Amino acid sequence: MIEYNKLITDMFYLKLDSFELFLFIIFALIIAIAIDVIFGELPTRIHPVVIIGSMVSFFKSIFIKIKNKLSGLLLVVSVGICTGIILYVLYFVGSINTILLFVLFTILLSSTFSIKLLLKTAVDVKNDLNESIEKARKSVSYLVSRNTEELTESFIVSAVIESLTENITDSYVAPVFYYMIFSLIIMINPIDNQLYFLLLIPMLYRMFNTLDAMVGYKTEELKDIGYFSAKIDDVLNYVPARISGIYIVAAALLLKLDWRNSYKIMRRDSRKCPSPNSGFTMATTAGALNIQLNKKDTYILGDAATKTIDREDITKAVNLSKLTIILFTLTILLLLTLVYVIL
Repeated sequence: MIEYNKLITDMFYLKLDSFELFLFIIFALIIAIAIDVIFGELPTRIHPVVIIGSMVSFFKSIFIKIKNKLSGLLLVVSVGICTGIILYVLYFVGSINTILLFVLFTILLSSTFSIKLLLKTAVDVKNDLNESIEKARKSVSYLVSRNTEELTESFIVSAVIESLTENITDSYVAPVFYYMIFSLIIMINPIDNQLYFLLLIPMLYRMFNTLDAMVGYKTEELKDIGYFSAKIDDVLNYVPARISGIYIVAAALLLKLDWRNSYKIMRRDSRKCPSPNSGFTMATTAGALNIQLNKKDTYILGDAATKTIDREDITKAVNLSKLTIILFTLTILLLLTLVYVIL
C-alpha cells in the first residue's frame, strides 16, 4: 500500500525515472493513435477542440470590438490561458490515480489529431460520387471554401485530394511532431509538471489551429482579430508541412508511385498556394499520382496529366496518406527509442 501511494505521489509530482517516463511517452502515443483509429472523434459535447471553439467564439465577441491587431493578441492569450487552466484541472483530477491519469492523458492526446476522420471524409466523398455527382458536390462543400454547385467530377476529385493532403500536416503530423519535440526535451532534461506540459504542447497546437480555422481569414471583419492566429499557425506548421512532404515522397516510393516526380513537383509547385505550407503536401501528392490539382483562379499543382483525374485517384491519395502517417509514426517511435537508449 505504501509503495502504491508513493507511485501515485511520484506520478503527480512527475518523479518518474527515465525508463518509466520513456514507457509513458511511447505507450501514451501508441494508445492515443489506436483510440483515434478505432473509435474516431470524441463526442462533440466533451471534445476539447469543440470546447476550444466555444471559447474562441466567446472571446471573439468581446475583443472584435477593438479595431486593431491588439484584439487578436488578446484573443490568443485569453483562449490559451483558459485552455491551460482547464487542462490542468483535468490533470489534477487524473493524478489521484495512476491508471486514471494515463487514461485521461491518452484520450486527451488522441483528440489533438484526427486520422480516422481525415481518411474517412475522403472515402465518403468518393462513395457519394459513385451515387451521384449532386450528392458529391454537397459533401465536398463541407471540406472546401470554394463554390461547389457546378463542379465537374475532376474538380470534385481535385478538391477532395487537396483537402485530404493539406490536412495531413495539421490533422496528424504537426501535433505528433510537437509531442515528440517536448518528449525529447523532458527525456534529456526532466522538469516539474512534465506530463502536464507534455499534453499541453500538442493541445496548444490544436488551439492555434482552431483559432486559425475560425478567425484567420483575410476578410474586413477578421483581418485584425485573426492576424496573430494566422501568423502563429503558419509558423507552427512550417517545419511539419515540409516533413510531411518528404514522407509523402517516401510513401510514394514504397507504393511504387512516381516518387521522383513527387519530389520534383514539391520543389517546383509547393509555393504556388496562398498558404506558405499547404502546397508541400498537395503538390507532392499531385506529382506522385501524375495528376493536376486545380483550384480555379488560385493555383494549379502538377503537370498536365496524360489521363483525366478521376475518382480512383481518391483511393490512391488515401493509401498514400495512410502510409505517410505510418512511416512518420514509426520514425517518431524509433527516434524516441534511440534517444532513450543513448541516454
